[in-house]
Amino acid sequence: MAGRQGTQTVKNMLWSLVVIALAAGVIYIFIPHNESKSSVKRVDYRVELLTARRAAAYPVAAPEGLAKAWKPTSVRFNGADHDTWHLGFLDPDEEYVAIEQSTDKPRTFIKKVTHNATKTKATEEIDGRTWQRYEGDKYDALVFSEKGATTVVTGTASFGQLTKMVESLKMA
Repeated sequence: MAGRQGTQTVKNMLWSLVVIALAAGVIYIFIPHNESKSSVKRVDYRVELLTARRAAAYPVAAPEGLAKAWKPTSVRFNGADHDTWHLGFLDPDEEYVAIEQSTDKPRTFIKKVTHNATKTKATEEIDGRTWQRYEGDKYDALVFSEKGATTVVTGTASFGQLTKMVESLKMA
């Protein structure tokens, strides 16, 4: 009698394991999965943009007409810190691109937001403005200064993507 009970226990345990595996399989099949590459959430920056445009001492830059594949990921305006504006995006290739503006000293501000990128001799003429190229270990950048404010478009994206962002900028 004792030997038979031990065999039934093992048999029952195996059947329990089969039932649990089937239940897990059904749950896996019918529960939706997030198939997107990035778990970064899209942010709505309209309110912060309106606030910054009212408060800043310079025309605040934001893109218009970018494809939906460009995902806004971060936004902030700090009037107490040299009217500093930040708007971050992931481009269609999941590379980072940020628009940074401030009335802080250009050299200090550029060094900070580009993570010590170095000014090159190359420039780009975009919409009647001359943008200076900066190259760095972490970020590259396009920089434009005017009316006491510095605008930096920086990130891990290629210069082609940085240029696309600059081309989309509207300053108001």
